[in-house]
Amino acid sequence: MKTTLRIDITVKDICEGFVYNELEGKGLFGLSGKLTIQPEYQRNYIYADGKKDVAVIQSLLKGYPLGLIYFNKVSDGKLEVLDGQQRITSFGRFVTDKFAVKDENGMEQYFGGLATDKQARILETKLLIYECEGTESEIKEWFRTINIAGVPLNNQELLNAVYSGPFVTLGKAEFSNSQNANIQKWGAYISGSVNRQEFLECALDWVSKGNIGDYMSSHRHDTNITELKTYFNSVIDWVSSVFKDVESEMRGLEWGRLYETYHAQPYDPAKVSKEIQKLYGDPYVKNRKGIFEYVLGGSTDTKLLDVRVFDDATKRSVYETQTAAANAKSESNCPLCALGHDANKTKIWKLAEMDADHVTAWSKGGATDIKNCQMLCKTHNRAKGNK
Repeated sequence: MKTTLRIDITVKDICEGFVYNELEGKGLFGLSGKLTIQPEYQRNYIYADGKKDVAVIQSLLKGYPLGLIYFNKVSDGKLEVLDGQQRITSFGRFVTDKFAVKDENGMEQYFGGLATDKQARILETKLLIYECEGTESEIKEWFRTINIAGVPLNNQELLNAVYSGPFVTLGKAEFSNSQNANIQKWGAYISGSVNRQEFLECALDWVSKGNIGDYMSSHRHDTNITELKTYFNSVIDWVSSVFKDVESEMRGLEWGRLYETYHAQPYDPAKVSKEIQKLYGDPYVKNRKGIFEYVLGGSTDTKLLDVRVFDDATKRSVYETQTAAANAKSESNCPLCALGHDANKTKIWKLAEMDADHVTAWSKGGATDIKNCQMLCKTHNRAKGNK
């Protein structure tokens, strides 16, 4: 890969013909149309938070260097930003009056309202830019290794860079567009940020059964995302039809896996809702996120709920009571061993050799209190299960 250092390009040069798409949240063009600020493999603009974008402008006003910026020379007269699009989009947005910064008196100032000397200080700042030329694989491999202004690329952003093409472009337009009217609905079930590609990552994870890289590689040159959208919507529609109530704990669950496992089974949404609310009101359920899979699976796998166990004080108290009674009868302090006919019929187990057990299983209404606790040897407790 060939690199050429450029020190003759100023902020003003970059901002000639600057175009920013407010709906999609990204910088598009600059340098009089010669520069593509956000090629399809780049992440969305994430600096519009009133902190990072302002910090870029304050750096320019104070004469601080913005750091190296890298352009990819696509052809004669055509460049694209390889590294630096967050910084470029920030000062481009400021110069075109998209946001304000506070002056030394704490007053909000847009670029158009700045003193002329401050405007000139920003516009005349020379940038340190490397123009890079190389094959696509060289450019992409280099892109994978860099950090952008202290905000490392996440895994999906890297994959977007590696497998850039029409499929990624369409995928980002659908799942990485904060103006998509469906985002609010999807956000009930998906955690993360649209701008950081986490909704797109989720959609790809579901359709690929976890093999995102392989899926993107095989579909890289597709001119549609029909399969991706169809599968994603099938999962969302299934979840919203089974669960009438939207709970905060639904966000970020493995809905793709749950859809594959359970979508062929029939459910009564009214009964599901009643069971969910019952579990939400149960003080012994420690893991609410597990409630949904617990119900989908027929309400049998209590491990999903992390049901509250008996505390050490309760265990010791029950152990001492059982052991005293067992010694008086010359039988085992494990009630189930005492019913047997082998050598353990009269064995007195140590506390560490026993487990606390619900006499009446929690799933059958048994409470986690001392009246419903018995100590069993580990073998019998594990054999008892949910009986």
